Amino acid sequence: MKPTEQLAQFTREALISGQSRDEIATALREAGWADSEVRDALSAWSDTDHIPPVPRPRPYVSAREAFFYALMFVALSMTAWHIVDLGFDLIKRWLSDTPRAYVSNRSMRWSIAALMVFFPLFLLMQRAEVRKLARDPSHKRSIVRKWFGYCALFFSSLALLGDLLGAIYSLLSGELTLEFIAQLLLVAAVAGTVFGYFQGAMKEAEDGH
Repeated sequence: MKPTEQLAQFTREALISGQSRDEIATALREAGWADSEVRDALSAWSDTDHIPPVPRPRPYVSAREAFFYALMFVALSMTAWHIVDLGFDLIKRWLSDTPRAYVSNRSMRWSIAALMVFFPLFLLMQRAEVRKLARDPSHKRSIVRKWFGYCALFFSSLALLGDLLGAIYSLLSGELTLEFIAQLLLVAAVAGTVFGYFQGAMKEAEDGH
């Protein structure tokens, strides 16, 4: 039996025998278990007088959801990347200081093609996720879903920080042109939208455990 299984079994049997949570916690600490392990063991059971103890809902991992959210993450990443890439090309055409700035039509066609594939895919998957959570809120406890959300928060945070860094550097260098300002605003808008959406989603997931 694994140590975690032994700990869970001991905690359950101790609660069934009528021992208080303080007594169980003291016994476990004296046996060498860390405070975090003790808290996790006790938090797995509802704080009621019901016998046998009632288990609390726990996070879970699903291979099917791993596939779903990995694909959704790719769709989101490709969508955000190509929105920015296409936006940069258009900004160069419209605001560049150089007349008739060279912008590869091939690059723009590639971004448009990517958006036509990945943006609808992301919308469909996001809609499927919303419906699934509405039918069964227990899916909010998915560990894979939380990883997906926090990865999106991490990369969007990096994009926002990089955007701010570029703005400060250009300002200090006296190279803050209208074209560059437009590019900075585009990156901030895309990254900020992603960050805001997933910040709310992860807060809801943490509140619901």
